[in-house]
Amino acid sequence: MVSSDGQRREPTRPDDHNMWRTFGLQCALSSCDRRNGRVESPLVPMRNLAVLLGLVSALAFVLSSSPASLPFAAARAQTQPPLPAVEAPPRSALLPAQEHVHARYQADIAAVQRFRPTHHFWRHIFTIPDGSIIFGSAEDGRLLATFPTQGNWAREGVWEDAALEDTLEGIRLQSRLTRRRDQVEALLTPIVGEVVHNPTRGRFLSPHAARYGGFLDQWGLIYERFGVPAEIGLAQAVVESGLNGRARSGADARGFCQFLRRNWNHLDRLAPNVIEVYNQTTQAPYCAAYLSILATMYGSFIPALSEHHAGGVNVGRTVINGERLGGADTREQYLMGSEFVRDLRNISIRRYRELFRTYGPRSFLYSEMVFGNTVNVQQLRVGAVQTPIFAMRTTRNLPLSELRRKTGLSTTELKRFNPALVKQVPARANVYLPEYVEEFGEDVSFWHRPATPSFAAALNDFVRLEAGVERWHEASFEATLREFQERFQETGTEEGTVMATTLRYVIGDLRTSRRAAILSEFRTNGRILDLFRRGLQELRAGASDD
Repeated sequence: MVSSDGQRREPTRPDDHNMWRTFGLQCALSSCDRRNGRVESPLVPMRNLAVLLGLVSALAFVLSSSPASLPFAAARAQTQPPLPAVEAPPRSALLPAQEHVHARYQADIAAVQRFRPTHHFWRHIFTIPDGSIIFGSAEDGRLLATFPTQGNWAREGVWEDAALEDTLEGIRLQSRLTRRRDQVEALLTPIVGEVVHNPTRGRFLSPHAARYGGFLDQWGLIYERFGVPAEIGLAQAVVESGLNGRARSGADARGFCQFLRRNWNHLDRLAPNVIEVYNQTTQAPYCAAYLSILATMYGSFIPALSEHHAGGVNVGRTVINGERLGGADTREQYLMGSEFVRDLRNISIRRYRELFRTYGPRSFLYSEMVFGNTVNVQQLRVGAVQTPIFAMRTTRNLPLSELRRKTGLSTTELKRFNPALVKQVPARANVYLPEYVEEFGEDVSFWHRPATPSFAAALNDFVRLEAGVERWHEASFEATLREFQERFQETGTEEGTVMATTLRYVIGDLRTSRRAAILSEFRTNGRILDLFRRGLQELRAGASDD
């Protein structure tokens, strides 16, 4: 596959099972510095974020207050009492599972800050419009300069540090953009140390943030119900699809969190109801359940997120490399192992390929990019008027014309709540509206209700399961997972059904994939261990020479 600016993307191998194929990351990461393995990270002024968020807020207000949305509210007010405001629960009201997950998340944040202090910069990729090249310090993340993609850099560049303003004075810059970027990098490096640079990709997010930003609180409640911090789940959606429910990658990954179509089809066969992939509010529970399961398996959201992009086998190899380096826990092993792989790739991809296979620079950056975008999620939630979403499970096909007639909503507004809607909502699928309409079906908006004691207990016990990829692949552990699948199903709740369905999917994958055998061979193979030692020795020798 090829990225948006022509860079070839790491191919997928048969042993690298991956539920997703990243659309947003491919769009956002335009180039890599092959000498140091760093993707040229965007470093954008916060004033640009404020400008974008102001635009998003204005557009969101127009959408939320448009005349098309008013008749429905007025008509329903005649027949239904006012609905209470939907608010996120205070910390004191969180489930025991969420308290445990919060501690896990805080440990992840501490690890990311220690190993990847540049993660904050990734929030800037999607916060200013396309058309700029951003330069910054790779050592501490300082913004150095912003240049127009087309224009005179010497005259039109914006320097954040006045001491650098004369850097390009008297320099004849290359006409080709890629060469000019390399030239400016070479000029800056002796002055400030290693630098990073990347184009901006604001248009990937801004139109969808304006259209759907008012739904972030509701989607956040969905993620929290499954034991996933809202900002992490939503930041992943920002990276994957720019919040666009109809996003589709070249690998045919679809929707909000970019599951591959074949995996959505598999889940649809396992689920008792119809899954309409292009509805974000339909995808979010399954995205949350899957991420919750992976985070429980690893004991951390960091490798769980990376598996999304790189595949389980690649992440497993990375964790084993980090274990050999002395990482104290899975998150530390993953972060240390990924840096080890990045540095070996800079020495020789061919010579050390068996230690990392298709785990490349984009895989290295995926988790930190998600963590960096949590700030954008928080800003977007504050900047948009939040709107409730109600889900009704239909028992018959619901034509678009009937929905328009009975709700008073325009086609545009109906499709904002239901991006999958073309001509009708099929029977046994969900229709989403700003208020509950009884005649359209049962209210399955579980995020508006407290979790039942049975679901809360099952989730609390589940997220505290023993972590470890080896343990989870043991045949004896399948019985434990099936027990939880049954417990979630027996709760009789909508979220319990989603969790049971997703666990059934994961159990099948653990049983049938070759991951366990591949990682066992990687862990015990003497030739691989010798290659690891040679790579470590070469890295240490290079460090001593520096």
